[in-house]
Amino acid sequence: MARIITSLLIGLLLSACGDSSRIEPTKVDTIFYNGKIVTLDQQLSIASTVVVDDGRIIAVGDDDVADGYDAPTAVDLGGKLAMPGFIDSHTHIRGRPQRYIDLTKTRSIEELRGQVSDKARELGPGEWITGYGWSEDVMAELRRPLRRDLDDAAPENPVLLTRAGGHSAVANSLALELAEVNLDTPQPESGVIERGDDGELNGVIRERQDIVSKLIPEATYEEVRESLIGILREQLSLGITSLVHATGSLEAYAEWEHVYGLHRGSLPRAAIQVFWEGPEAMSAFGRRTGDGDDHLRLGPIKIFVDGGFTGPAAFTKEPYKGESEYRGKLSLTPEELRRIIRQAHAANWQLGIHAIGDAAIELTIDELAAALDESPRSNHRHYLNHFTVMPSGEAMDKMAEYDIAITQQPNFTYTLDGRYSEYLDGDRLQHNNPLRTPMDHGIHVAISSDILPIGPMVGIYAAVTRKGMSGNVYGADEALTVMEALRGYTLYGAYLTFEEDEKGSLEPGKLADMIVLDQDILTIDPDHIMDIRVEQTWLGGKLVYAADH
Repeated sequence: MARIITSLLIGLLLSACGDSSRIEPTKVDTIFYNGKIVTLDQQLSIASTVVVDDGRIIAVGDDDVADGYDAPTAVDLGGKLAMPGFIDSHTHIRGRPQRYIDLTKTRSIEELRGQVSDKARELGPGEWITGYGWSEDVMAELRRPLRRDLDDAAPENPVLLTRAGGHSAVANSLALELAEVNLDTPQPESGVIERGDDGELNGVIRERQDIVSKLIPEATYEEVRESLIGILREQLSLGITSLVHATGSLEAYAEWEHVYGLHRGSLPRAAIQVFWEGPEAMSAFGRRTGDGDDHLRLGPIKIFVDGGFTGPAAFTKEPYKGESEYRGKLSLTPEELRRIIRQAHAANWQLGIHAIGDAAIELTIDELAAALDESPRSNHRHYLNHFTVMPSGEAMDKMAEYDIAITQQPNFTYTLDGRYSEYLDGDRLQHNNPLRTPMDHGIHVAISSDILPIGPMVGIYAAVTRKGMSGNVYGADEALTVMEALRGYTLYGAYLTFEEDEKGSLEPGKLADMIVLDQDILTIDPDHIMDIRVEQTWLGGKLVYAADH
């Protein structure tokens, strides 16, 4: 654990006794020393000392860089590895109402039934129960929860539980009844209401769970505010000092402003993606990408082009493995996509677009390129979220030509390898969530975590090893070095929010956002990267998380 030492004579700890005639040292706030400081600058320099004042780095280098500075606080890093704070360029941070159950750590259907039953007793009959995060891949029974499971657990409460990834959900009979979903209900556009082998509804809805969720009373901001703040602080414990929240409304952005106004400087820096609400509404809103400050700002416009592989509904060029025709679905028509892209681009917004299947990716690239041809902008920084099924080389060349970037989630290669193996084969499987290939085409690739799970270490592990939960290696030629993965999770994420001159590396003039790890990520066996923990997180030179507190 790094030690924090307070002293008015801290210079004595950092250098030999000097000449009494030397120049009076410059007063600064904090000196970090005796560390292995991975700066992630252009030269990938390793330093031992960082000097911080007024929230920013003023000097980086070897031990003697501290000569000439005097600080009331010094942090002895004890030889530990320090680096820039992680920048999670695609994640989802949501407050949770009382009815919510966290299912991310649920490991059996029996456990899930117990959680639902407990919540029903807590809330009483008639109240909605919601939850998020279950996955059949980690259930002891190796199956999904179904309608009958929820009926047994909470027959008098409507229940809707969303799968990890957000592309499918399971409802109980009461929830389906309230939503008027039955055997006569036509299949929704861009989604599926599943039936079991017996022909009855099994409760699973893919991509269009809104036909049930629209009935759930909307939680007030007051109900979820404290949990939102708590979840944001959890990000600091993961070393995340900046994030892009990937889904939001103009109304919700006002709540983010309220929260950050109350807790300025103690929460991760955030950029908030918002949905396009039409030219008139966006003009009345009066702001666009980049407006805000270095704590909270507007991010890009969010568009969903297709679904995902937890549905499955990712839109692919070739049919899914074992299917003669099914290729997934678009979430909107090509005409709707074209309209939103051109309107948002013309209004000088950045675009961050969800596209998972190769057909969805290529459609999106073509529409972005057409918008840029019609209305050129040299620094648009439009990007694709996900990029799971690798498109053609020609499509990637076009991305590089038009400076269309990617924020990729290599952790999906780890957590979703069962889904990918079920629905993809050949090169599509081996090159899932590609990294090296798009980089070789000249595309800017940042790394992020989305929600499977939030946290950088799983993504770095998968980026470096290309291993799934099964232990299988997928496309070893897509792997990155550890240094490349670290830059993807820091400096390259800063680029997507137009802030690469402000953060993402430890260099003079940049924000003093830094983390200390308990193990050396550069020398550890890559198979143990997920064991690494964050010991300290510093935001603007202030300690905002310490593992021993």
